[in-house]
Amino acid sequence: QVQLVESGGGLVQPGGSLSLSCAASGFTFNSYTMNWYRQAPGKERELVAAISPSGALINYADSVKGRFTITGDNAKKTVYLQRNSMKPEDTAMYYCGRGRVPNYWGQGTGVTVSS
Repeated sequence: QVQLVESGGGLVQPGGSLSLSCAASGFTFNSYTMNWYRQAPGKERELVAAISPSGALINYADSVKGRFTITGDNAKKTVYLQRNSMKPEDTAMYYCGRGRVPNYWGQGTGVTVSS
């Protein structure tokens, strides 16, 4: 069965960096667009970044451009989200999703940006 397992969340100070990982299993990883979404308290889930199966096409939300980097490792079936220059408004649950319109989600990993 399809499984997506996120890790790497935690507490980080403003301006700090944190990397998230999403380990995938149960499907052909290099056939799917992979995404990172986030959901802040009281807000809707929003797309943060997406990467095509080949890695040639990458999209970012305007709010994270220049600060976040999405990468994929087909051999490890893992997608990463490197986040730099973090801001309090980056505080959210971060979810990994499979597909251009995600139909499978991980359980999420929480990130808090606070001093």
